[in-house]
Amino acid sequence: MEVISSITQLRARLAGECAIAFVPTMGNLHEGHLDLMRRAREHGSCVVASIFVNPLQFGPNEDFDQYPRTLAADCAKLQGLVDVVFAPSVNEMYPAQQTVFVEPSPIADELCGAARPGHFRGMATVVLKLLNIVQPQVALFGKKDYQQLYIIRQMVAQLNLPIQIIGGETVRAADGLALSSRNQYLTEAERSEAVFLNRTLQSMRAAILNGGRDYELIQQQAVEALVSHGWLVDYVEIRTRQDLRRATLDARNLVILAAARLGKTRLLDNVEVCVEA
Repeated sequence: MEVISSITQLRARLAGECAIAFVPTMGNLHEGHLDLMRRAREHGSCVVASIFVNPLQFGPNEDFDQYPRTLAADCAKLQGLVDVVFAPSVNEMYPAQQTVFVEPSPIADELCGAARPGHFRGMATVVLKLLNIVQPQVALFGKKDYQQLYIIRQMVAQLNLPIQIIGGETVRAADGLALSSRNQYLTEAERSEAVFLNRTLQSMRAAILNGGRDYELIQQQAVEALVSHGWLVDYVEIRTRQDLRRATLDARNLVILAAARLGKTRLLDNVEVCVEA
């Protein structure tokens, strides 16, 4: 496994590769990331992982400075799973005084975008730069960040990039908590409570499968349940998988999306639902 920090050196290393599978990350790797790396091997003879904490997708009061940088430990975990680790500096990724931004579709201003203005603009910008640098045939992203995956797929389609985007299923702890690099911010008591987010979404899913169609009421009851447990809720919404619009009664393929804060930690989760006609 090679660790490369230079774009020029990376392009030279990948010049002869014809089947590259790419997994972008911000590091501080957990089993969810590693599952994507294993899946990547099924899609490419050369697997590239990037580790880059992107400043453009953090707001002014967010945790950019505190976000864990664990490159040595991450590389140890990636041994045997990937062929190349691309770990550039901020100056390597953004060398100019001015950055050309990607402007994602209006959905970027909803859900997580409403709580984190500019987040998806910064995310889409760095993902496009990384895809242009690595030039993979396949790129993999986790479905835990459901809105992010949707925006990336839209960007790749609209810019006619010859890249297949694959979503990896959310990897969970034994109690159902979605794995996240930010889980380590949780105190012991908060970690015990954190599973309630997924349980709430599963209760919503069960209500829909049992015939519940008052989606506004189901959402409201979920928010109230989380608030009663001490959560600060950004959103809990039932949307269509195809375009992330608010679910209508004739929609069949749904996703329940949630973001909420427990103490200082913001957690995401989602659950897909198929509604019978």
